[in-house]
Amino acid sequence: MSNLELPILEPDAAPCCPPITSAELSVEDSVRMAAMFKALADPVRLRLFSKIASHPGGEACVCDIQDVGVSQPTVSHHLRKLREAGLLTSERRGTWVYYRVAPSAVAGMAALLDLTR
Repeated sequence: MSNLELPILEPDAAPCCPPITSAELSVEDSVRMAAMFKALADPVRLRLFSKIASHPGGEACVCDIQDVGVSQPTVSHHLRKLREAGLLTSERRGTWVYYRVAPSAVAGMAALLDLTR
């Protein structure tokens, strides 16, 4: 995945907020979007998010993405923060947890920053 490509969004992925140039953000929208950007502001979280987004099939087992230079408990902590911010969804399958990028979150972030609208 290049720096300019976003993951393919599911058809029902809808942005939460209008583009930043079209209207002032509501308090609720600004709190929600700030939490997403804050979660991605950490280099380890950004790497984990990128690994999941670029993984074949659009989902990744924690066993496939944990090699980011920190311990396994720290990886779990960062993945939890990304989930809490609404950026990832997860599903337990046996002993492993599989993660996906939440399409509506990415659509919302992209729409918010779309200066062409």
